[in-house]
Amino acid sequence: MAKFTWTAQDGQNKAQKGEMSAASREEVFTALARKGYHTIAVEEKTGLQLGKKRAKKITEKDLVVFTRQFATLFNAGIPIVQGLDILSKQAENKSLGAIVGQVKTDVETGSTLSDALKRHPRLFDELYVNLVAAGETAGVLDDILQRLAVYIEKNMKLKKKVKGALIYPGIVISVAVIVVAVILIFVIPVFSKIFTEMGVLLPLPTRVVIGLSEFLGGWGGLTVAVALIGSAIAAVRYRRTDQGRRVTDRLFLQLPLVGELLKKVAVARFSRTLGTLIQSGVPILDALEICGKSSGNKIVEEVIMDVRKEVAAGRTLAEPLAKTPTIFTNMVVQMVNVGESTGSLDQMLIKIADFFEDEVDNTVANLMTMLEPLLMVFLGGVIGFIVVALYLPIFKMGEVLGK
Repeated sequence: MAKFTWTAQDGQNKAQKGEMSAASREEVFTALARKGYHTIAVEEKTGLQLGKKRAKKITEKDLVVFTRQFATLFNAGIPIVQGLDILSKQAENKSLGAIVGQVKTDVETGSTLSDALKRHPRLFDELYVNLVAAGETAGVLDDILQRLAVYIEKNMKLKKKVKGALIYPGIVISVAVIVVAVILIFVIPVFSKIFTEMGVLLPLPTRVVIGLSEFLGGWGGLTVAVALIGSAIAAVRYRRTDQGRRVTDRLFLQLPLVGELLKKVAVARFSRTLGTLIQSGVPILDALEICGKSSGNKIVEEVIMDVRKEVAAGRTLAEPLAKTPTIFTNMVVQMVNVGESTGSLDQMLIKIADFFEDEVDNTVANLMTMLEPLLMVFLGGVIGFIVVALYLPIFKMGEVLGK
């Protein structure tokens, strides 16, 4: 038996640490999973504290592969326990394998599959558990698992597109700031010394650039850096509060260009989630609650929960959706109305999701097409101003010598 130190998060997302004696790291994973903990790191204690290993993060791709493989095994007639045993042993991600092994143990001891999955909320969210429960009740677990895999893949692609659209401008701006800072701190002082020795009267643009260089090269640069880091930390902490999340999520939705993209993502995610849940037999009120919690935006979540209240009071789904035209457009409301009237709401919601996912593709493409030249003009303008400011005194000196 070896001794291990572990770090994990409990069901309330609070950090927990401790020590445990076990035969292997996998045994520690299993024991922590049994407690409902999400393992972050497991390290074997040695005299020199060598050989430390971090638990490999379980990605959405890992979850998709597991779900598809599980559906295939179940469809082939392999019992649930045997299928889970196979998947736990062959999983490339040992963290996932340990959790699947614990799910297998719980099912063996009498738990339903959905109850066993519920004990690992960090991996199997409410939507996943509810769909599996519906599949168990209706006897169509293999179909449900395939739908889950498709849903997770679609959701993963959607998030990837949005991240790509938002990260690119950030990278370009960051590079521009670094380049300009390097020029101002290291290059401009060399020219400033030359201009001082020349004794010429410097033009205003040159004086501005040199003044900025002296400010950043001294205590001013440190002050700006500390202020930026402090502001970033404060913003992150504020974002973690309920009020902060509400304020920032509302701000994101109101941003030009980006706001429209986020609204389309919200509609696509809502439609696919609700359509998948209804298609799988989950009651609409439960489905709407899950949609709200998985929306990823506090404002959208509150809108969906308001919709749920009105549906619970006896109204159709289309009626409360029509009250939020800034998110759910008239086209969405009309399609939902037709779906409810014809008894094919689940299919109509999936069609809405497909449409808005295509819209997200187009919006991302248009956003990139628009931002690229704007960012290049901005970067070129800043660097061009600095270059011109440096050459103006040289031109002026040339004019004086020419006379």
